[in-house]
Amino acid sequence: MKIHIKNGRVIDPANGIDAQQDVYIVAGKIAAVGKAPEGFAASRTIDASGMVVAPGLVDLSARLREPGYEYKATLESEMQAAMQGGVTSLVCPPDTEPVLDEPGLVEMLKHRAKSLNQAHVYPLGALTADLKGEALTEMAELTEAGCIGFSQADSPIFDTTVLMRAMQYAKTFGYTVWLRPQDPHLGSGGIAHSGAVASRLGLPGVPVMAETVALHTIFELVRATGARVHLCRISSAAGIELVRAAKKEGLPVTCDVGAHHVHLIDVDIGFFDSNARVTPPFRAQRDRDAIRQGLLDGTIDVICSDHTPVDDDEKLLPFGEASPGATGLELLLSLALKWADEYVDKSQQPLSKAVAKVTCDPARVVGLASGRLSIGSVADVCVFDPAARWKVEAKTLASQGKHTPFLGYELLGQVRATIVSGHIAFER
Repeated sequence: MKIHIKNGRVIDPANGIDAQQDVYIVAGKIAAVGKAPEGFAASRTIDASGMVVAPGLVDLSARLREPGYEYKATLESEMQAAMQGGVTSLVCPPDTEPVLDEPGLVEMLKHRAKSLNQAHVYPLGALTADLKGEALTEMAELTEAGCIGFSQADSPIFDTTVLMRAMQYAKTFGYTVWLRPQDPHLGSGGIAHSGAVASRLGLPGVPVMAETVALHTIFELVRATGARVHLCRISSAAGIELVRAAKKEGLPVTCDVGAHHVHLIDVDIGFFDSNARVTPPFRAQRDRDAIRQGLLDGTIDVICSDHTPVDDDEKLLPFGEASPGATGLELLLSLALKWADEYVDKSQQPLSKAVAKVTCDPARVVGLASGRLSIGSVADVCVFDPAARWKVEAKTLASQGKHTPFLGYELLGQVRATIVSGHIAFER
């Protein structure tokens, strides 16, 4: 199929492009940007007047709930959500049922995802068998099956020696270890940020030091082993300061933040709103401000959706009993644009900065060739209207998980078309 996307504003931060240009797609690849290739005759034309043409979004954390949790969401529903959100590549954590600790399970997930012909799926393998933090998995075999890194998801490793051995193994073969920094003891049993709000509501707290103590441990192990580590869902000002110092020191670390944490704080729990029950918990305003600044100065590399669909039976419960998680695939673009619109100075190309945080920056962290509109690269494209307003409502979300703290909000930025490997996978 030959596709001509005309009259759009092409924003491709990886190649430094921000200009009105046409994009030409031939045989699933970007054939040209600007001038039509010789003899080009479009079989399909998309008029992108007033819209932005960007690389397809790359999301570093989207739980697809398969295998094992099909009652919460299915691969079909979440892939459709990805298409509506302009997400063409996504990384899924290993905390499925059974856990992604066997090559056969990884191959099955990859095969299921490929058969749907929608977003490219990149699984993370379990760092330890069954995520129990005891025996290491066969990382080499899991990598051959298609894993792009290794993670414990939200299950911390209690034995630091096991974590050190895992990092030594990963370093030997050049794998990346993905860790969410939370001390297993300091953070256990907590469900809200330790502070005045949690005290007033009588909720057990997760202190900031649960994150900082874990970060100190991780950085010591990185110094000792040289392993490359990606830090998932950083949430506090103190944690961001430690990451900033580690990067300055030259440690091989990158980090991301959940899109919800860029905007919300512990006060947004309101009167025990279980939609605001997430992991890690929303922290104080100074932490939220530090996250926004960290994104601006590059300390935080990526905004991810932290997409975690939860069904009504597990969400419509008292705050402390509700399952943590929120749907995010369809909100990722809008929440990134909201950050740039509110926080990035107009002279610093806010739109381009927002697009970078959800395209080329996550692709660089994972080592993917996606997130750019380079000639000859796979044609993963997102066409969106940056001025379109849409209301977040359960009925408009394609994801089976209808719960998000942004229900009822009006957001800017709506995806009009999503192209994956040169075929139009979604059109509004």
